[in-house]
Amino acid sequence: MKALYEQVYAAIKKDILSGKYKIDDRVPSEKELSDQFKVSRITSKRALESLEKDGIVYRQKGKGTFVSEKWEDALMNANKQKKPLIGLILTDFDDTYGSKIISSIEYATSETAFVILKRSFGSPEKEERLLKELLSIEVDGIIIYPAQAEHYSSEILKMVVDKFPFVLIDRSFKGVAASSVSTDNVEAAKKGVEYLFKLGHKNIGVISPNEMGTTTLQDRFSGIVEAYAEKEVIVNKNLWCTNIKSTLAEPKSTQEEDIKEIEQYITNNPLLTALFAFEYNIARLAHQAVNNLGLHIPKDISIICFDEPALNIESWKFTRLVQNEEEIGKLAVKYLMDMINGDDTIKQKKLSASLIVGDSTASVFEKMAQNPAARRK
Repeated sequence: MKALYEQVYAAIKKDILSGKYKIDDRVPSEKELSDQFKVSRITSKRALESLEKDGIVYRQKGKGTFVSEKWEDALMNANKQKKPLIGLILTDFDDTYGSKIISSIEYATSETAFVILKRSFGSPEKEERLLKELLSIEVDGIIIYPAQAEHYSSEILKMVVDKFPFVLIDRSFKGVAASSVSTDNVEAAKKGVEYLFKLGHKNIGVISPNEMGTTTLQDRFSGIVEAYAEKEVIVNKNLWCTNIKSTLAEPKSTQEEDIKEIEQYITNNPLLTALFAFEYNIARLAHQAVNNLGLHIPKDISIICFDEPALNIESWKFTRLVQNEEEIGKLAVKYLMDMINGDDTIKQKKLSASLIVGDSTASVFEKMAQNPAARRK
């Protein structure tokens, strides 16, 4: 189904074509359209503005909106095939995650649509402003990587109510009927923990960003808990470090401060044999912290993480769970274009991540697991 304002636009256009409204006849006002179609005044206003922009009607302040003398030519021009204008809002992106999604979206829309890219830097307030901006310039649809916040923007809820075409990427909102494409983070985290279990690790630390309100992080923690439950082992949440702030879209600490935080965390938990970093950049901080403590990866501590740089020229690589960014971008565009073209079906897809074994993980030696002092001296 088309967005509500487009439905109102189409209804007025149909009435003009049928002769119900002739040249210089007044068409219904914003309030009249709002009452007739049971939509908001914002929706009816946008429909009239779009008709005026296309030259089908003209508006006189204080008098109303009237059918243009050249409405037939205007309709002919409006009916010509146009490339949709799509808004793309990301929290941020770098070569470890996000850049491949942008490349995929750009490639998928190269012949079919124009894309405007904006960044919210993880700020819900900025995200809301960007949504308002994009809607004000009458984009045809929006792809959103939502800000890292527990509560979704009121603008997103308005788009749901107005049936405006949009797709969420990387995460979803519970209770919100919206199309989304993301990684199956529960499955991915389970896959990572199960791999560490196979290597003999039991005391597995988890290091995550200091933003706990997103479905992405919640699902990763759920995957870890499920992996322990299936092995009938009690998960020790005291081994979770969730205070990393330097990798946020708007950093709240320095890398040096976070490295010190991880050093203290490792020192306070001498039984740790492996670390599961929820981001590649957090894995790099952990690597530095381990080195600063005079320990060795993977002999003393193994590290597994999510994602990797788009172009990793280093000979040494982390064991990692790689998300299918290309497919995320491709499907997001497909779902959005389907909605723009009238398909109102809610589509939600979760993609599997691939486990790539690198140089940062190894089996646990029994004597080292039983004697942490010998392992750490």
